[in-house]
Amino acid sequence: MAGILKSCKEAGTVKRVVFTSSAGTVNVEEHKKQVYDESCWSDVDFCRRVKMTGWMYFVSKTLAEQAAWKYAEENGIDLITIIPTLVVGPFLSTSMPPSLITALALLTGTESHYTILKQIQFIHLDDLCESHIFLFEMPEAKGRYICSSDDATIHGLAKMLKSRYPEYNIPQKFKGMEDDLPIIRFSSKKLLDTGFKFKYTLEEMFDQAIETCREMKLIPLSTQDEPKKQTLNGSVEQKTVLV
Repeated sequence: MAGILKSCKEAGTVKRVVFTSSAGTVNVEEHKKQVYDESCWSDVDFCRRVKMTGWMYFVSKTLAEQAAWKYAEENGIDLITIIPTLVVGPFLSTSMPPSLITALALLTGTESHYTILKQIQFIHLDDLCESHIFLFEMPEAKGRYICSSDDATIHGLAKMLKSRYPEYNIPQKFKGMEDDLPIIRFSSKKLLDTGFKFKYTLEEMFDQAIETCREMKLIPLSTQDEPKKQTLNGSVEQKTVLV
């Protein structure tokens, strides 16, 4: 990012830079708040000490955005950073986008990502793209902007997915996670106060993501009747088959 900003400065014709940051720069800390806004930063020392799933990503994104702000302020660059939460929706790549590996973890059984979904926030891909254009074209836009339309706990997400996709074996109980988890909000008030509006619901973003994954055969059409095979110790092992 520093190289891009340096090139913008040297060109002398760039009026504004819009930088996509990450929710990982905002709320990764030992003691969680109920609401996060643009003034919040993740605790890099905490990430390095605990080394939770994705810790290197959280550290790198936080340091990158902070470095971008330092360079912009020192060199008079009009910088805007947009902070998306977990991005969900249709996609063009032929492999599963990293954000969907997390978002669809309950459906695919990727248990290592359950802790990320414990108290999570979401944004549709198209809403995120539209926010970039909107802020780029708004002269008075300034600083950081959170772009997040929905907040959920892993329990609420599991219930929603189970009701819409009963053909999948979606867990409803999670070891080490209390049943009454509070929702942690990412406030998009600053963005919405500009007049920007979100178009998609949580259900729509997951429906479109799952539809795309099915079309590309990245997930099975169902996991309810997966064939099972016997292991050497006599236990039953499930095997996922792409349909």
